[in-house]
Amino acid sequence: MTYNRALMACKPSSVCDTVLTYLRYAALRFSPANAFRHIIAAYKAAVLLVLVSFALALTGCATIRPDMLAKGATAEKIVLKDGSTIQYMQYVPASYHGGKAPVIVFLHGSGEAGSDVTRVMGPGPWEYARDHADFPFIILAPQQWRDEEWEPKKLKEWLDDVEARIPADRKRIYLTGLSLGGGGAWDWGITQPRRFAAIAPVSGYSNLKTPCKLTGNHIWAFHGEVDDVVPIRDEEVLVSAAKACGIDIKYTIYPDGNHNAWDATYANPDLYAWFLEHKKE
Repeated sequence: MTYNRALMACKPSSVCDTVLTYLRYAALRFSPANAFRHIIAAYKAAVLLVLVSFALALTGCATIRPDMLAKGATAEKIVLKDGSTIQYMQYVPASYHGGKAPVIVFLHGSGEAGSDVTRVMGPGPWEYARDHADFPFIILAPQQWRDEEWEPKKLKEWLDDVEARIPADRKRIYLTGLSLGGGGAWDWGITQPRRFAAIAPVSGYSNLKTPCKLTGNHIWAFHGEVDDVVPIRDEEVLVSAAKACGIDIKYTIYPDGNHNAWDATYANPDLYAWFLEHKKE
């Protein structure tokens, strides 16, 4: 009876072939009492092997095949090592048909924090991506649970995980963000200066205030001249310091523009062309 159960359990899997051969051998070689013990041990081994094979198969599927990527926007989430969860929106353009794709990592502003992850698809590059059939970028946009500063350490762990799941061209990963996310873009870029091919903070600032660490990177910053939320001076000092360090940086100021510098920025095709001009060595 035990042998028959083992046969039924193992029939779908080639992993069991060797175990079944051993079951036949045990039934012939040993006395009934000893054979039964060997059969039980072999049955347990077969079950363990099947479970291990299944676990390895799941691990192998962590990277999504290009033909399995859902086009358009999908809500995703991952659990970090500390047990906290980061949910994010993933956008795969209609133009994607396989191969490694450039990636834009977008950090939202304070108004999009919360538990509804679709809120991150408000201001930002989304409208431009939807309206242009040749838009080539995958967009990844994490969400903050609360209106608080972005944490580069957690963002790094999140992106490490997500990069392994998608066909990302790791030489063409670009970082941008607006307002709170503009500050996050500066701080994350400074913390990991070799991670991104180019960085575009919008209405940003930096708590780290050490832009010279970005030497060798490419930056394009944007700000409204009369911003009354994040004063333009907060970003001007970063741009001036970056220029003094010899960093390749562009700075666009919108005359008479207030805090919303993002509508004009993300509607500008030059931004996306500029991203693609840069590639990590």
